[in-house]
Amino acid sequence: MTVAKILEITSSSKKSFEDAISQGIARASETVSDIQGAWVQDQKVVVSKGKVTEFRVVMKVTFVLAAGKAKK
Repeated sequence: MTVAKILEITSSSKKSFEDAISQGIARASETVSDIQGAWVQDQKVVVSKGKVTEFRVVMKVTFVLAAGKAKK
């Protein structure tokens, strides 16, 4: 039996939404193993003086929990 867990993270980039997603997954992978996928729930931009200065994403990252020992 496989059990998965969902973790919500927010990530940002000065380049693009795609870069924010990549950076968020890369950072999450440093502490969470076996990431299977992610759903981008929300996208936002920060605007300063009429220009986009930052791209932000809120993601739900899915990862598989390690198999535990069966209880007897």
